[in-house]
Parts: sequence; structure tokens; C-alpha cells
Amino acid sequence: MNFPIYLDNHSTTRLDDRVLEAMLPYLKDNYGNPSSKGHSFGWIAEEAVSNARSLIAKAINASANEIIFTSGTTESNNLAIKGIVGAYSKKKNHLITSAVEHPSVLEVFQLLRNSGFTVSILPVNKYGIIDLNKLRETISEKTLLVSIMMANNEIGTISPIAEIAEICHERSVLFHTDAAQAIGKIDVDVRKINADMISFSAHKNYGPKGIGALYLKKKFPSISLIPQINGGGQERNIRSGTLNVPAIVGFGKAMEITSEALQDENRTIKNLRDKLQMELFTKLDGIYLNGHPEKRLPNNLNISLEGVNIDLLLLELNDLALSTGSACASASPEPSHVLQAIGLNNSLLKSSLRFGLGRFNSKEEIEFTSQRVINAVKKIRAQNK
Repeated sequence: MNFPIYLDNHSTTRLDDRVLEAMLPYLKDNYGNPSSKGHSFGWIAEEAVSNARSLIAKAINASANEIIFTSGTTESNNLAIKGIVGAYSKKKNHLITSAVEHPSVLEVFQLLRNSGFTVSILPVNKYGIIDLNKLRETISEKTLLVSIMMANNEIGTISPIAEIAEICHERSVLFHTDAAQAIGKIDVDVRKINADMISFSAHKNYGPKGIGALYLKKKFPSISLIPQINGGGQERNIRSGTLNVPAIVGFGKAMEITSEALQDENRTIKNLRDKLQMELFTKLDGIYLNGHPEKRLPNNLNISLEGVNIDLLLLELNDLALSTGSACASASPEPSHVLQAIGLNNSLLKSSLRFGLGRFNSKEEIEFTSQRVINAVKKIRAQNK
């Protein structure tokens, strides 16, 4: 085993060697700009981008012309929400989201609220799922957009996205979902989900950082987006900027690998996760599961440990790479807004731990991890007596 053992795959994943191999030619020899139409360097780069776009589209059952490249899910979320608002705000001014969204959604909604839009933030149950009847009641004639994440980045709960999309479309409301955590962990079929826009990125799925995509459903009449970055007119004039060819190639390769091995890989990861969960819950008392026990990402385990200072625990577990929650909120001294939303009391809020398993974790690592955590928790509790 290599130390520290990496169990923070919700925040980012290790670059797969096969992805790196696919990227290397475009970092060195094939360095052309795909917007350069007058020579072979540009043609080669353009073909590489086109091929990657097709691979990504195929992995989620989309068409290639429904994929818009961005710098990551945060930008995709901003483009989707601000782009829709910019295009349709003269007709409607009501927006709906949930209390457990990623900051790149919640902060945009707060910004829009400060700009005069009406924003409804739906509560969630103890598992982190909105009430569909409450959604129906909240939608009005003024509702323009609903944005609900597909799978939560902290507690791993999977939302009923297809049902939410259906409710929205029954009332002629556009629907966006943040699928950053879902891609590569569960089957994402855009035709079944029927969302209008889906945000995702490569680095949560063993691809490179700094590249993401927005799926924009092709329909009639077409969905309009006001660009948030203007310039050279790339990506159908929706997202300007020189395309990051090596990262796009890596993104395509990562999606291709995942689509070929999704079921088998996730079965393996889920078995390891369940083994870890069983060991911890069998050997420790005062331990609680955060999130849905079944409708949960196969690699996610989020727990609260009664009477344990989580900062002390992480110091004790310095041979494990773990997290207390979202990497995007790690600098904040405030308790997790997700755990607050599902109703955890103050004590459990401050004693939560998130395990994010991945492709490269082994049975030996999980066995070692479970024993280390059990021993560390017992040691800290003993010191508190």
C-alpha cells in the first residue's frame, strides 16, 4: 500500500494512466489550435476535439452538438443559470433550487436574488431529497428555471431527477441539474433524465482538471443562453476561448473508459464501501449514517461520530486522505450547509467524516482504513473521559 491512502474521490480523482497517455501527444507534438483552419496543426487539433466531443456525448446518450466545453462544473453551472436568466428574464423572474446544492449553484441564486429575482430554496428531508409535491406547489406561472443536483457531493444521495424534470416540463419550466458527482458513478442517460441542461466535468471521473461540459438539450424551439464569456465565438458562440485540446482529449478518454466499465467497476467499489461501512458500524457505537441508505452513490460513505472532535480525528488519521465535506467549502469555518439542511444537531454537525472511494482503492486499503478509524475513534473517546 502507498500512504497516505486516498479516500477523497468526491473532491477529485487521480488521473488514469490511460487518460494521460491519450493526452500526451496534444501536450507536445500536436499542439495546434483547433480554430486555426489553414494548416494541418489546426486540422489535427480540431479532429481531436471532435472525436472527444463524440465520446463524451456517446457516454451520456447525447448528440455531439449538445456538448459545450467549459472549464469545469462551476463554470457550467454559472453558464446554465446566468445564461438562461439573461435570455428569458423579461418573461419570467422566479427561480427554484434546493438547500443542499453546491456553492456554485447556491451563490449564483443568491446573486440573482440580490439583483431582484424571486428565488425559492426548497428544504430537503433527512436524506437530502426535496418533496416533489412541494416542488409542484412552488412552481408558478413566473417560474423560469429549476436547478436540483443529481447526486449530492457530501452525503451521496441521488435525487429523482427524471421525475423532477417531468414536473418542470408539465409546467413549461426549464430544468438544470449539476451532475458533477453522478458522472462515472451511476448511469447518466440524458434521454431518460430529460433535463434541459446538465453540468459535469472530467476531474471527478479520473480525467484532468480544468475541463468540463454543459449538456444543452437540442429541442424546438431551441434553448437560448446568453454567453458569460465573449470573444472568439468558440463553442457555437456560447462559450468563447481557445479550447484546451489536451484536457478535452483526456475528458473524452475518461468518459470512454467509464462507459465501458461502469457496472463492473461500481459493483466493486460499492462492495468495498459496504465492507467499510459494516466494519465501522459493527465495531463502533454512537455512529450515524448521513444520506440515504440505498439511493446513494456507490462510492460514498458519510458518517457522524458522537463525541469525537473531527479535527483531532483527522490529525490522528494522517496516513489517510479523508474529508469532512465539500472541498469547495473547506476554507469556511461554518458547519456544512448540507448537514444542517438534513437536520443534524450541532454536535453531529461537527463530527462528520466523508469517505470517497474510487477506482484505485484496494481491499487491503479498506481493511487498513476501517481498523485505523476504529482505533482512532476509541482512542479519542477514551481521552475524553
